[in-house]
Amino acid sequence: MSMEPVLQVRGLTMTFGGLRALDNVDLHVEREEIVALVGPNGAGKTTFFNCITGIYPPASGDIFLAPPGGKRRRINGLKMHTVTEHGMARTFQNIHIFPAMTVLENVMVGRHCRTSSGLLGAVLRGAGTLREEEGIVNKSYEILETVGLDASVNELAINLPYGAQRRLEIARAVATDPFLLLLDEPAAGMNPQETKELEGLIRQIRNGKKISILLIEHDMKLVMSISDRLCVMDYGEKIAEGTPAEIRGNPIVIEAYLGEDPDA
Repeated sequence: MSMEPVLQVRGLTMTFGGLRALDNVDLHVEREEIVALVGPNGAGKTTFFNCITGIYPPASGDIFLAPPGGKRRRINGLKMHTVTEHGMARTFQNIHIFPAMTVLENVMVGRHCRTSSGLLGAVLRGAGTLREEEGIVNKSYEILETVGLDASVNELAINLPYGAQRRLEIARAVATDPFLLLLDEPAAGMNPQETKELEGLIRQIRNGKKISILLIEHDMKLVMSISDRLCVMDYGEKIAEGTPAEIRGNPIVIEAYLGEDPDA
């Protein structure tokens, strides 16, 4: 039985004014695969993320999401929260956490997209809502254990060190129960120790939770060690795709990176 990719993007094109930011990009992610989207600054990587997560409607192309064992659906033009409900969650280059909430509350916010009682239930607080709320707390705590933040549950998010704030944002995305997680430069601003911990965490999310991961990352050492496959973009086009070993020796890729420090 052939297994469908969890994400299939075909011919994705995006223009801003007269500028073509994405030019006919194809990309897919298989079940439980870690795929890295790499390329020089301005190559269109974040625009790609924004198009597939519902922030921008693409000019043309198709985006299909297929939950493992579920039905494939086209998600073009859906709003971001609807895309999340369909099982694709993301983090951002600039950390998006709620600074005045505790670490636990931040993760509970992510969990709420998966609950049924809604606002009225939360106000009336019937037995069902309380049970559900307890379930949310337990599940959120479990996720915080996964990312190594269980000791900080009651800390305000703003008081966490930088690397821990990044992990908290990943925890909140994982709390939405995605089958596909998009990480936008998760290692940005991290020191080598934090990057090492991040690498372990990404592997753990993929292996332990069976989540596929698509990441944008400039840290090529991290990318080469963690990815099953790389897609390389330059000026809005996909110029190469392959395993880390194939990409490392690809002259087109080396050319695209000339003039930019590949480890930057």
